[in-house]
Amino acid sequence: MRFDEVLQQFKAIEQPECLLLINEDSASLRIAVAWTAISIPRVEVPEPLPHDVRVDLWAWLWNGVSYSIADVAVRTDLTAYVIERKLPGLIANKVIYPDGTVNSFVQRYLRERVLKLFRPAKK
Repeated sequence: MRFDEVLQQFKAIEQPECLLLINEDSASLRIAVAWTAISIPRVEVPEPLPHDVRVDLWAWLWNGVSYSIADVAVRTDLTAYVIERKLPGLIANKVIYPDGTVNSFVQRYLRERVLKLFRPAKK
């Protein structure tokens, strides 16, 4: 299996509960917003694909990419310390993906929040 195939397996079973992690956490919310704008190149020599154990496959995907904490910090206006504290939870709970996308439920939530900001107030 290739990187994209393994990632699609996770995207096919994503859960909406991960929204609870970002709903009232502004730092996690900012990271999720910025995640789609950072560069996440793949590592040139990926490790061998592990046996089909979900935890191992998820770790394998993340070991196959590289990202910059500094880039995330610039885009979120958060400190590297805060980002390093928040990222493991966002990764483990599949809020963000190693291809630079976010969980589709998170994406819809973010879009709805933005649209709500620009809707005219009802009178």
